[in-house]
Amino acid sequence: MEIRSKEFKERAVFAIHDASLQQALGKARGGFVGKRAQQAAELPEFEQLREEAKNTKNHILDNLDHYLERYEAAVTAAGGHVHWARDAEEARKIILDICKRVDAKTVTKGKSMVSEEIGLNEALIEHGMEVVETDLGEYIIQLAHEPPSHIIAPAVHKTKDQVSDLFEAAHGGPRKTEVADLVNEARRVLRDKYFRADVGITGGNFLVAETGSSIIVTNEGNGDLTQTLAKVHIVTSGIERVVPTLDDATLFLRLLARSATGQETETYTTISTGPRRAEDLDGPEEYHVVLVDNGRSKMLGGRFKDMLRCIRCGACMNHCPVYGAVGGHAYGWVYPGPMGSVLTPLIKGLDNAYDLPNACTLNGRCASVCPVKIPLPDLLRELRHMQHQQDITPVMQRRALKVWRYVATRPKLYHALEQVGARFLSAIAKNGSIRRLPLASGWTDVRDLPAPAGRTFLELWQGKRGQK
Repeated sequence: MEIRSKEFKERAVFAIHDASLQQALGKARGGFVGKRAQQAAELPEFEQLREEAKNTKNHILDNLDHYLERYEAAVTAAGGHVHWARDAEEARKIILDICKRVDAKTVTKGKSMVSEEIGLNEALIEHGMEVVETDLGEYIIQLAHEPPSHIIAPAVHKTKDQVSDLFEAAHGGPRKTEVADLVNEARRVLRDKYFRADVGITGGNFLVAETGSSIIVTNEGNGDLTQTLAKVHIVTSGIERVVPTLDDATLFLRLLARSATGQETETYTTISTGPRRAEDLDGPEEYHVVLVDNGRSKMLGGRFKDMLRCIRCGACMNHCPVYGAVGGHAYGWVYPGPMGSVLTPLIKGLDNAYDLPNACTLNGRCASVCPVKIPLPDLLRELRHMQHQQDITPVMQRRALKVWRYVATRPKLYHALEQVGARFLSAIAKNGSIRRLPLASGWTDVRDLPAPAGRTFLELWQGKRGQK
């Protein structure tokens, strides 16, 4: 997937004025938030689980090489194969070589953000293979030739009418308008693809070092069909997704669905260990795991190690006011929202995603709901600091910061200018708000600016206490 994060501002403006997108985002906005809050309230130990998950992840990351080696040994013992990919190009080559060796014509895919990260679909299609996304949301956006706009709800930006139009164009027949009819139509089309598939590719929510198993969670069962009906099953996963034991996996599973979709648990939690054995009724003849680094080792040894705790639940973007206003496509790459605003600059380069860390309001909601307590606002501030250190920050902004520093380190001057500003803004306000303000058009073009009371906070506070 081509990175377009440099276009964030333009894409955000377009998104805000896209009526269909705003309609779709509006319908989704409250559902995820409210359901998560309900699930958290109904589980007394929820906060304790978050702390335990954070500590467990930190232990794993401190000993990642050990657990990855244990996992590789367990996969091999179960008859599977582990492949190590340093970057996206190497990961694509490994998967292509496997598909070519078995003369794959049709490849089915479960939802996998790593496969999006490495640009896998385009590579497979380039080499003449039919690639079919089997997750309903992924299938919808595949028909629309669009990337996902959310990591757990890829088509959250689509309205029902838009989906109806896509299905009518792709499948023919009478246009369906009811959700149940659309789902059944997708099932009918995909059923044949499952049986024709030569290779099935899934992600891996968790990789268990103890048993060599991969775990996926779905609400549709498409992942099960993808990995059991094809002759070859390929798991694509980041190196950070390994956990020591099945008991550890259950800790994260208790948090994952509650944080992601507000469910007590996923509809399907599937554990796969190696290829089909002689006594198995179904399953793949070959089982491969492609472990992708792609910048993760660099994060592991630096200031952004905390980001590797992420379990890809999407809670941060569900609660983010910026994501809620502009959707996922504005971010310009695979990972949107707060987690994407950290990951994209780290993987694709600070200069390629300058606006993402700076788009955040630093309100802290993302950190407050993250199931593994990633301090996302702190990481975003650190990225801003790195941009400033590397002279990526625009010249005018750097000059403005120097002026701010000069004023802020001189309290008398600061308070004098603050008083002038408060009185000026209060004087030009009408009915308590300001419709237009020079140098603040980014705000006043789409909303009014609340006017100050005419006195600064310090003046009001001192007045309340009877001080000068």
